[in-house]
Amino acid sequence: MTTRFAFSIHATDGAARSGTVTMQRGEIRTPAFMPVGTAATVKAMKPEAVRATGADIILGNTYHLMLRPGAERVARLGGLHKFMNWQRPILTDSGGYQVMSLSDLRKLTEEGVEFRSHLDGSKHMLTPERSMEIQRLLGSDIVMAFDECPRADQPRDVIAKSMELSMRWAQRSRDGFDSGEEHASRSALFGIQQGALDKDLRQISAEKLTEIGFDGYAIGGLAVGEGQEAMFATLDFAPGQLPADRPRYLMGVGKPDDLVGAVERGVDMFDCVLPSRSGRNGQAFTWNGPLNLRNARFAEDQEPLDSRCKCPTCATYSRAYLHHLVKSQEILGAMLMTEHNIGFYQQLMQAMRDAIGEGRFASFAGDFRRDYLGSG
Repeated sequence: MTTRFAFSIHATDGAARSGTVTMQRGEIRTPAFMPVGTAATVKAMKPEAVRATGADIILGNTYHLMLRPGAERVARLGGLHKFMNWQRPILTDSGGYQVMSLSDLRKLTEEGVEFRSHLDGSKHMLTPERSMEIQRLLGSDIVMAFDECPRADQPRDVIAKSMELSMRWAQRSRDGFDSGEEHASRSALFGIQQGALDKDLRQISAEKLTEIGFDGYAIGGLAVGEGQEAMFATLDFAPGQLPADRPRYLMGVGKPDDLVGAVERGVDMFDCVLPSRSGRNGQAFTWNGPLNLRNARFAEDQEPLDSRCKCPTCATYSRAYLHHLVKSQEILGAMLMTEHNIGFYQQLMQAMRDAIGEGRFASFAGDFRRDYLGSG
């Protein structure tokens, strides 16, 4: 029988962990970075090129896919994997974050969230049960529970009320997921810890989620404007509140130095639009920090973006050529820059896996910060 879901930890170094998530569509090496394929595409990249960077899994966006082309249509066309030609695991978010971010277009109740589409103004209702149904129709491998994600700067009583609502929705998500027996037999369900920056609220959230029982646990409600220092302060305790034998997924993070700091604190999985969005806007991430290719100083620079990078962009094209493409707003510029950034992120994850396995993560992290940030 093919494994539905399993997580094994191969090595630890301090709080950092390296391991493998095993699913029917393949293995996911952790720490793992998931490129974001919002609308069934990692923008400016073919799926086979994404895989060639070393990505084991990508993320799809429930909110956007339910509105266009529609989950039922994707199901009729054979599911998201066939639709976009990606045969490895896909994690889908619940749609909750996108709905909550449209505060002027939504109405929150115990039942769920009523909102109007940002595309055409049409009215929709998203509940834990409907979110599970949409993710089932898409054929997601890792399904996320439906939750509310308030801003971290809200009063504590507002954060607490929101967290409690998310925990009730987590139980309904569990029940809804389990009712789709065929999908549940080959997919996994992750719960989402909430509580903003509050240690006690996050502890309550973790206990409630563990009582319900999930295949993995996400840390939600961070990277929403609180700053890196506050995020790291929360990560000093939040991962340890979650079951040690399950993967820990920090949602929506982040910059390369965010990833290193989070792995240092026990996080296993990440996603973020930053490498692809930055690539489309002319920013490249390198081992020596980010570069803005719009800058005139690159106009005659014949060096690769990053001499340590093994991606096809760095092997073939100069900074001068990429500067020209970016300034000219050529489509190829977005493609090559995105390919480099996604490739760099995957090389960073592999470097962290290697460092953990060899028991030298602390020195790796120090060297990385020295080179990337210019600090020890």
